[in-house]
Amino acid sequence: MSSDLCCTETDETRAVRAAPSLRWSQRRGWSSAAETLAVEAPLALEIAYARGEQDVRKVLAITMRTPGHDAELAAGFLLAEGLITTGGDIVTSTGMPVNARGERVATQQVRLRAAPREDLQRLSRGLLTSSACGVCGRPSLEGLPLARVAQDRDGATWSCATLAELPERLRREQTHFSVTGGSHAAALWTRDAGLLVVREDVGRHNAVDKVLGAALLRNVICTGAALVLSGRASFELVQKAAASGVPVVLAVGAPSSLAASLAHAAGITLIGFARDARFNVYTHADRLAMAG
Repeated sequence: MSSDLCCTETDETRAVRAAPSLRWSQRRGWSSAAETLAVEAPLALEIAYARGEQDVRKVLAITMRTPGHDAELAAGFLLAEGLITTGGDIVTSTGMPVNARGERVATQQVRLRAAPREDLQRLSRGLLTSSACGVCGRPSLEGLPLARVAQDRDGATWSCATLAELPERLRREQTHFSVTGGSHAAALWTRDAGLLVVREDVGRHNAVDKVLGAALLRNVICTGAALVLSGRASFELVQKAAASGVPVVLAVGAPSSLAASLAHAAGITLIGFARDARFNVYTHADRLAMAG
């Protein structure tokens, strides 16, 4: 039996790829099998802008992500970092093979219409961030946009029954997870229009950046939307929702204490353990129809 389990495919445009594996079970012992894995590959996030007569290029971070929707990921990342506020702040978003530091790595360069504020020009994580943490490597939490989300003017509420259905509806949209079991998902839903966008990625924060970046680039107003997460709700995911003005965050898993504190301060309705037709509400339950 061959012990070569190396996955040699290097196509970084693919979201999933085949890999050989060995399976063991008590009943059958060893056997060979072909598996499908979620692709994890580096992406450098770079900004470019004019400062006087000088053209500035700056690598902000290198994140491990599932290839695809890189322009949306970059837009969502920049929004959460406070470098942009609307899609109009972006002139171009271009995929490149080499970044500003001369590193030969897939790069998404976003050219900004105007130079960032002086304090944000210094923003740089300066290291490789994992696919698990969107805040890891950030010098500090200072400068993150933590504005309070707007209240619905019409006073409309979400049906608890509708919210309870969203995790299963999201699960049906997770095509990569269905074949790999190794990707997270995020989706944006509204009461009226239903599902707006869903994205998958090996990184939870990348999936959220792609969803909120897609909304930004499509000029979708998020004030009446719910962000649905396939896993837990952490601080950085709630922060990204706040930066986009999303008033409801619903997670299949548990929220962290810092996520709940931020949701309370930002005016976000935070829902966790949303599965099996039930959920827990941790903050701002006034957006929910208490009758069901």
